[in-house]
Amino acid sequence: MSDQAATTGSRYRYWVLGILLFVYTLNFVDRVVLGALVPPIKAQLQLTDTQLGLLGGTAFALFYTALGIPIGWLADRVNRVWIVTLALGLWSGFTAMCGLAQNFAQLFLARLGVGVGEAGGVAPSYSLVADYFPPAQRARALGVYAFGIPIGSALGLLFGGVIAAWIDWRMAFFIVGGVGLLAAPLLKLVVREPQRGALDGQRPADAPPGFGSVLRLLLRKPSFWGLSLGGASSSIMAYGALFWLPSFFVRSYGMTLVQMSVFYSALTLVGGVLGIWLGGALADRYGAARRSAYALVPAGAFVLTVPGYVIGVLSPSLSWASVIFIVPIALGLVWLGPTTAAIQHLVPPGMRALASAIFLFINNLIGLGCGSLMIGALSDAMRTRYGVDALRYAILAGTGFYLLAALCFYLASRRLERDWVH
Repeated sequence: MSDQAATTGSRYRYWVLGILLFVYTLNFVDRVVLGALVPPIKAQLQLTDTQLGLLGGTAFALFYTALGIPIGWLADRVNRVWIVTLALGLWSGFTAMCGLAQNFAQLFLARLGVGVGEAGGVAPSYSLVADYFPPAQRARALGVYAFGIPIGSALGLLFGGVIAAWIDWRMAFFIVGGVGLLAAPLLKLVVREPQRGALDGQRPADAPPGFGSVLRLLLRKPSFWGLSLGGASSSIMAYGALFWLPSFFVRSYGMTLVQMSVFYSALTLVGGVLGIWLGGALADRYGAARRSAYALVPAGAFVLTVPGYVIGVLSPSLSWASVIFIVPIALGLVWLGPTTAAIQHLVPPGMRALASAIFLFINNLIGLGCGSLMIGALSDAMRTRYGVDALRYAILAGTGFYLLAALCFYLASRRLERDWVH
């Protein structure tokens, strides 16, 4: 079925969205599972919190960020479905290899490989979703795609902790990596490559623009840089908290590995899905009349996230924390749907994958590359003074990045209407 109307028909487009969501879920399962395995890995391999922070973010981010831009350039020119399929197989294979690591260096190299694979997953998928859904539905569609973050994070935390407790931490890597290897052929068999820009009434140029042309266009759009730096600032805390909160619950509340996995995966799933859906729905509702809503909605959510984290981290009991943490987890993810939708509209269709890759490069180099490392290093530095609560205060210190993110999004809101490609 090659006809564009059939390819992007309402029933089929939701089927495609569901498959891309499944792939993105696997992306985050493989990315996050290490966080649930920190206690047994730390004990067996005798690692410091700083080393674990390097494994959780920096090792993954080095090639993930470096390769994202050339892959985005390629995705504007060739079949995006093939790129995502190959990426899924690659990152899943390296995830399984993490289970073979015998020391820090080997685990670091395996995590580098996971980052290499995942570099080809997200930017081409953003572009695919934009070509399957019309502009009025894009923020919600990209919000549904972003459900892969809380769903994958929750499953990675749950399965990682349970498998490690019942069998061992190595088997957790083997199982989650194996699922991705089995799923890769299904993606290529089912998802068709859509025509670029057809739902926008545009056709891309015969020769897609090069990196220099895309970068020159983006340099003239301050809103892109406000959204990118704001997203990166929020991601410093978001990725740091995602990696370290499991250990915080174990250290500060005395939870077992299985208890922590069930508890935190439930918080991540419920809070994350609520927050992402709220952001996409509000952006689609108010963004048509005021483009600034795509940035103002996240800015407001970031401001409210800070007191939520402060109250949650300082909660004297686990029962209080279990209720309070849903709020900042939800608010911290409101930005995903509006922001990724706005990025698609700041450039013509033929530039979307590369523009998304540049956005992801900034977001992940700063947020993913620094978040878990920063909190881990702060925890080590505060250990002499605060002991077992050092991680608590290291997480608290990171909440200030949400206020910086809110400022960046507010500044971006003032230029979105002017920068929008109508």
